[in-house]
Amino acid sequence: MTTPDCYACGKEAEFDNLPPRECVAYDQHWRVVHDFNTAVPGWLVLLPRRHVAAVHDLTDAEASALGVWQVKLSRALRNVTGCAKTYVVQFAEAEGFAHVHFHIVPRMADLQPEHRGTGIFELLRRPEQERVTADQADEVAHSLRARLHGYPNAAP
Repeated sequence: MTTPDCYACGKEAEFDNLPPRECVAYDQHWRVVHDFNTAVPGWLVLLPRRHVAAVHDLTDAEASALGVWQVKLSRALRNVTGCAKTYVVQFAEAEGFAHVHFHIVPRMADLQPEHRGTGIFELLRRPEQERVTADQADEVAHSLRARLHGYPNAAP
C-alpha cells in the first residue's frame, strides 16, 4: 500500500525508472537511497517499500531484515567513504516524510565537533551549491553496489 502525499511512496511507484541514487539497493521489504539534499557523500536513507508510519507497524519480516540492512550498509559505507563510524537515526516527522525511514550517515574521523551526534543534521537541507550533486550521488551508489556484492539486489 502506498500513500499519495508521501514522498517515499511516490518514488516507489516509479521504481522501475529510478536512477542509481534513488535505488542503491533493495529487497522485497526495503529500498536504499542516497539523500538528495545533503552535503555528506554517502548519506543513505533506508525505506520500507510499503507505507509504514511507525516502527511498531513493521512486519516481522521487515523488522528481521532491518538490522541486517543497517549493518551491511554501515560496512559498505566504511569501505567506500573511509568513515570512522555510521550514525543510524529514525524520526519520520517532517511534512511529506512521515513514512518510516532510517538515516545511515557516514561519520568521518575529521567531522567538526559541532556536527557530531545530532549536529549531523546541520549538514542536511544545505544550500544547493553545498549539496552532493546527482552525479556524485550516483557515483557513490555505484561504489556501494560493488561493495554490497549483490546483497540482496544491489541494482534494479
